[in-house]
Amino acid sequence: MEAQTEGSIAKWAKALQVSTSGYYTWLKERADREARYTALTEMVGTIFEQGEGHYGAERICGVIRAEGGKASFKKVKAIMDENDWESSHCKRKPRRAKKHRKAKNLELKNLTRDIKITHPFQVLVSDISIIPTTEGKDYLCQIRDAHTNIVLGFAQQERMTADIVLKAMSSAQGRWQIPKGIIFHSDQGSQYTAKEVMGTINAYGFQLSFSDVGKPGDNSWSESFFSILKKEIIHYKPCATREEARQRIFEYIETFYNTSRVQKRLGYLAPIQYLNQCLHENAVSVP
Repeated sequence: MEAQTEGSIAKWAKALQVSTSGYYTWLKERADREARYTALTEMVGTIFEQGEGHYGAERICGVIRAEGGKASFKKVKAIMDENDWESSHCKRKPRRAKKHRKAKNLELKNLTRDIKITHPFQVLVSDISIIPTTEGKDYLCQIRDAHTNIVLGFAQQERMTADIVLKAMSSAQGRWQIPKGIIFHSDQGSQYTAKEVMGTINAYGFQLSFSDVGKPGDNSWSESFFSILKKEIIHYKPCATREEARQRIFEYIETFYNTSRVQKRLGYLAPIQYLNQCLHENAVSVP
């Protein structure tokens, strides 16, 4: 109707079966709509940039709502599509290599089965994953708090031997006052069942817990973390050298994942923010 030069507005309104008052209301409010859309586009762009390209429409909506704003998933998704803001999680990843099965050790118990994790430093989870580089394979061992998702300690090296676990544990112990009695959960890989590793865990006063063989879902905490890390910094830009991989992973964990990367399960807070909230609610100081 606005573009028509022949005939009156009333005539066109009648032909299109709309009211003239509705048309004029639409015209009057258009500037406000466009201003709101522009403001929302700028907000989505800012959050996408703060998330270093890893946030999708759902997570961005969650951040906006957590800050007291309003956001429609459909509208945010449209804005991202218009601006070619594609989350790294939407990109395809290489197929994972299958793990070889081995005989189950009935003496290694899974203490996390049916447990309700309600507070920080109740359960630690750990696993090792391959980090591919053009130079060859590298290995990353991480230790995380299952409630807050904070990476407490990690280590990388060229060989997947038991000492990578010891290095990651030393890293965690050196930075956090981890209480005795906490459950330390991992798979039954030889790195974790090595005599020296199990002895060290016991010496720390931790309870040993192991996933059942062939059931990676028993340690979904670690599986999820590695999946996120590889989608966000490895798959879209392969590392040329092991040193590059270690530098990028160090920066990702220390300056983004722990401190800034919001997570839906944590109420759209970053792990360290969620930990501080938990400790504040229980009037406890940070370990």
